[in-house]
Amino acid sequence: MNDSTEHLLHDTLLHDALHAHVLEGGDGAGAQLVGLADGALRVARRRQRLARAGVGVATAAVVAAAWMAVADGATSSAHGVRPAAGGDTGKAVPISLLPVTSVTEHPCTGAGYTVHATADQPAQCVRVDRTGGMTDVRVASAKAEKNPTDGTWQVEVTFSPADRARFASFTGSIASAPLPRNEVAIVIDDKLWGNPYVAASITGGRLDILGARFGDLTSDTAHDLAHRLDPR
Repeated sequence: MNDSTEHLLHDTLLHDALHAHVLEGGDGAGAQLVGLADGALRVARRRQRLARAGVGVATAAVVAAAWMAVADGATSSAHGVRPAAGGDTGKAVPISLLPVTSVTEHPCTGAGYTVHATADQPAQCVRVDRTGGMTDVRVASAKAEKNPTDGTWQVEVTFSPADRARFASFTGSIASAPLPRNEVAIVIDDKLWGNPYVAASITGGRLDILGARFGDLTSDTAHDLAHRLDPR
């Protein structure tokens, strides 16, 4: 296991533990802790993406600061994810979570999803296994939120208890695979909304949609996506 994978594994476990703590406690201070954990996890994911593209970035201090801020008093406990009360899941847009098979640095010419180029990264073609993973999932809830650590927008989705178990099993099955086969393609309306990698089974029942590139989501696009995904 390399340093990038180790950091993401620890950050993912901390993220899930803090979400569990806040869901049960419901206090305002806990929400701030979760925001810091979300930021640390986001930084770890960005570091991994940049490392794969050959770009160095000094993010260890940011992750360490978030860890120090949340370590005091954070406890881990099991919890259940409740579906949205009275929600009509039939009207919400479904989401598919598919295993990535390859990522190449050029636009797609056939099957696959093209990720746009940025100033420091070329366009990419992400190909997926459409027979694996989870397809046409109706989430229990979705909300747009601004990450307090880096100020970028994201959409946090919560799975139903059954889909939470499926997601934990799916992410656990690919976590030990080499890059990019340990990545999850987030597909909505046949568009790629991100392909984060996982280092361990994600058991918290939640997923953050950050966009195909770091910082892609704006307030408008995040709120629009959350509205279309949320069954309430």
